[in-house]
Amino acid sequence: MCNGRACVSELPGMGGVRNNENFILNVSDWERIRRENSEKIEEFLNLPPEFRIPKIAIAPITGAVENIGYSDEKIYYAHIVAASKNVGIGLCIGDGYPDDKLKFGIEAIESVKSTASVFIKPYSNGKIIERIEWASKIANLIGIDIDSYNILTMRNMVNLEKKTAEQLSEIRDYAHKVLNVPFAIKGIFTDEDLELVEEVRPDVAYISNHGGRIETRKGSTAEFLAAHARDAKSNCGAVWVDGGIRTPLDIATAHALGADRVLIGRPFVTALCKDGERGLCGKVLELELVQYAK
Repeated sequence: MCNGRACVSELPGMGGVRNNENFILNVSDWERIRRENSEKIEEFLNLPPEFRIPKIAIAPITGAVENIGYSDEKIYYAHIVAASKNVGIGLCIGDGYPDDKLKFGIEAIESVKSTASVFIKPYSNGKIIERIEWASKIANLIGIDIDSYNILTMRNMVNLEKKTAEQLSEIRDYAHKVLNVPFAIKGIFTDEDLELVEEVRPDVAYISNHGGRIETRKGSTAEFLAAHARDAKSNCGAVWVDGGIRTPLDIATAHALGADRVLIGRPFVTALCKDGERGLCGKVLELELVQYAK
């Protein structure tokens, strides 16, 4: 299992900060949170199967050469996008440095004649809008990755900002009025982030600590979802979550506690590297057994 213990502090790479502290908590806390909320989980598992169908997407992951070990960035995006579409999970692409990373993701989505959720780093708003324009033909949602201004691998490479509610509202309005697509704030993990959700009222509040790869408070996305999903949902249209989701019961737990969609990164990428599309398909089928988890 990808649990954060084999890649401690590998950045660049698949690891996280502080000896993978939050990465490890992300994985281990789903079982603890499940025990603490056993009645909610049981209630969810007692629903008819059609109400328990998991909503899964691939988390936006960039930096295939430096972080994953792919020989070519463009080939990675072509592989991961095509495989994800073919096995029927939601498509997401992310931003990165240099600009080719986002452009390769856009090209990959275009090549499979589909659309995707597009997550952009917190550059200046002018630069964000430029990137939104690049993705305008394939975006079905625009999100701002608010916590990535603090990611170790991008420090001293690009100018990223800690976004204000006013700045995020400007991007929300652009996504709504110009592209007519939903807007998401990704990286909700602190009380301050919840205040942003309350002020901006995005379509999606995406709970994430960047897989344990950023400097933030100690904790897991599972505990944050359990504590704050209701508050977040009162100020947005939907709640998404990623971080440490490894089993069908983890997915059931996330949905039972208020998540409308779960996003998975490292396990899908590892499956793709191990056995291509067949590997990714096997991992998806394994996780979708949540329909029969009871």
